Amino acid sequence: MRGRDFIDERIRGTPFLDPEHFQLQAQADRFAESCGAIAEDEESARKLVRRLGGEGLLNHAGGAELRSLCILRETLAFHHGLLDLALSMQGLGSYALEIAGSPVLKSQVLPRVRSGEWVAAFAATEPEAGSDLAALTTSARAKDGGYVIDGLKTLISNGPIADVMTVLAKTDPAAGSKGITMFVVLKTDPGVRPGKRQEAVAYHPLGELIFERCTVPADRVVGSPGEGYKIALAVLETFRTSVAAAAAGMAGRAIADTIDRVLNRRQFGARLADLAVVQSRLADMITEYEAARLLIYRSAAKRDGGTARIPVESAEAKLFATEAAQRIIDSAVQLHGGSGVLKGSAVERLYREVRTLRIYEGASDILKLVIAANVLK
Repeated sequence: MRGRDFIDERIRGTPFLDPEHFQLQAQADRFAESCGAIAEDEESARKLVRRLGGEGLLNHAGGAELRSLCILRETLAFHHGLLDLALSMQGLGSYALEIAGSPVLKSQVLPRVRSGEWVAAFAATEPEAGSDLAALTTSARAKDGGYVIDGLKTLISNGPIADVMTVLAKTDPAAGSKGITMFVVLKTDPGVRPGKRQEAVAYHPLGELIFERCTVPADRVVGSPGEGYKIALAVLETFRTSVAAAAAGMAGRAIADTIDRVLNRRQFGARLADLAVVQSRLADMITEYEAARLLIYRSAAKRDGGTARIPVESAEAKLFATEAAQRIIDSAVQLHGGSGVLKGSAVERLYREVRTLRIYEGASDILKLVIAANVLK
C-alpha cells in the first residue's frame, strides 16, 4: 500500500463523521490539488483566500459545525500549511461575530469574509499578553458616541493583509478580564495600520497592528462592553480542536511520504521498509496519528452534538495532536535522511510548519493546566 492510499483509507474510515463530511473532504482535496505549487508571499495568501471563497469552502471556516472545519483543515494542511492558514484565519477572525455579533454587524462583515473579498484577522496578542490575555494593555475609551482605540498588537496572523479584524481592548482597566471588550475594526478606519512584518519559521502573513487614536463607532462592539474576554475564550476553545486537525493533516502527509520513501529506498542491500528499526519507528508514527484523529473528531462531534463547552476535549485534542505531529514529522525527517533536511522537500517544510501549532491558540503547557484544572475543580 502506497503512502497516500494508506492515509485516504484512514480518512474514509474516520468515526464521528457523516457522508456530507466525506464529500466536503473530497472537494477540499480536489481544490488543493488544483492549486499546484503554492507561492509563499502575501499576494499568494490573498489569492488563496479569494479562491477558497469562490469554491464555497469559506462557508465552513467558522466553528458553527466543527467537524466540517476540522476535516477541511486536516485536508488542506496535508497539502500545504498556507492553504490551511488561508481558510482557518477567515474563521478565527470572524467567528466572534457568528456567536455574539449584532445582526447588522454580521450582515456587514460575514458575507465579505465568506466570499474571500475581505481577509480577516484575530487581533488579541500583545508583547506582554500572549497566553495571559487579561494582561493586554490596548485601551478603548468612549468618546463622542464611539470608541478611540490605542495600543500595539503583535504576532497577528494576516496582520499585514487584513481588511477586517476582531480586536480586544480594555474599556475598564480596573475590572480586569471583565473590563475587556471586543471590537470590529476595518483597515479603512482612521488610526489603524500594519506595523512591522514578522517572519516565523514557516511562512505566513504575520505582523504587528498599530492603533493610534483609532476611532470606531459604538455599533462595532461585538456582544456587549466587558464581554470581550469571554467571547475570545469561546472562540479559542472552539478553534483549538481545528488546530489539532491541521496537525493531523501535516502528520498524515509526513507518514504518506515516509511510507513511499522506505518502500523505495535501499540501504545495506535491503529496502528501508524491511529493517526492523524502521518498522518500529513507522508503527509509532501511525499509532500516534490514529490516536490523535480519534481525539480530534470525538471533540468536534461532542460540540456538534449540542455540548456548549468543550474545554477539556479541545485541550486534549490540541495538546496530543500537535505534540504527536511534531514527533511524527521529526521521525519522517529522520527516515528521509539527508534529503529530509534539504530546503524544498515536503518533510522539511512540514518540520517548520508544525512547530507553531504547539504555541498558538493555547500553548501545550497551558493546555495541561486547562485539563488539570477542569478535572480538579
